[in-house]
Amino acid sequence: MRHHAITCYNPHEPVSWTNKYIMQNFNDLAAFATVARERSFTRAAARLGVSPSALSQTIRNLEERVGLRLLTRTTRSVAPTEAGDRLLRTVGPRFEEIEAELATLNALREKPAGTVRITTGEHPAISVLQPALKRFLPDYPDVQVEIIVDYGLTDIVAEGYDAGVRMGEQVAKDMVAVRIGPDIRMAVVGSPEYFERFPAPQTPQDLTAHKCINMRLPTYGGLFPWGLEKDGREVKVRGDGQLVFNNLGMRLSSALDGLGVAYMPEDQVLPYVAEGRLIRVLEEWCPYFPGYHLYYPSRRHTSPALSLLIDVLRHRGS
Repeated sequence: MRHHAITCYNPHEPVSWTNKYIMQNFNDLAAFATVARERSFTRAAARLGVSPSALSQTIRNLEERVGLRLLTRTTRSVAPTEAGDRLLRTVGPRFEEIEAELATLNALREKPAGTVRITTGEHPAISVLQPALKRFLPDYPDVQVEIIVDYGLTDIVAEGYDAGVRMGEQVAKDMVAVRIGPDIRMAVVGSPEYFERFPAPQTPQDLTAHKCINMRLPTYGGLFPWGLEKDGREVKVRGDGQLVFNNLGMRLSSALDGLGVAYMPEDQVLPYVAEGRLIRVLEEWCPYFPGYHLYYPSRRHTSPALSLLIDVLRHRGS
């Protein structure tokens, strides 16, 4: 196992002279233990990834600091002195423990475990995260995934989340964002029974005469506006209606029951349109817009479990 410089200080605090001195001794002791065990500067240098001359200088510096000869050198071999043997018996087991612990951490990386907490809206939870979990979880039985549906723009750091999922334009600039889904399109739909009673709208303005099934989101402070666009002309519709929900399921069920027209993600309603249970209107007014992104703090180390989940979620479409 190669011994690289081991840092045992707080990276957010200035490094004092004392800390530098301790770290230098720590690294030099690790080098000494390797030479004493290998009984060869050449073999020890190969294990440590340094030159034999640099390693020899490191040992000389250590001997000067402790004021004792630690290794007896001959043209053919290297052996600990009495002082060196005593030092090796003291520090050798400690470095073996460190090597064993690093090996354990490496195994954890190869077999990730722990909980990944994600905050997301309902639609990406259903359309993106749920299908990915079916592919991800069977391969990593020691990973738990907690998904909290929240329509507010949650502060993931303050609330203890590992990541969040939002539209691309809603991701803060200081976050790392990974696209996890294709462009999204909305659809305005109603049941055949509903459109028997109310003529299908031909323009967005016609929706003011319809029973709109609305959605209330905390980020908007009111009813969610229906964003429609055609030939560069944008229209925000806030139609009246008897029903207001904050979830997809009840909006869809209400549209299927003929209680009004709904503004829904396209993928959630197309199967019902194909079956004839819903009729789509104003399709030419429903453009595509950027899809969902998973985001996480750029300053935080990403856990192995989250890194693997991100790789599964990453959108690889054109």
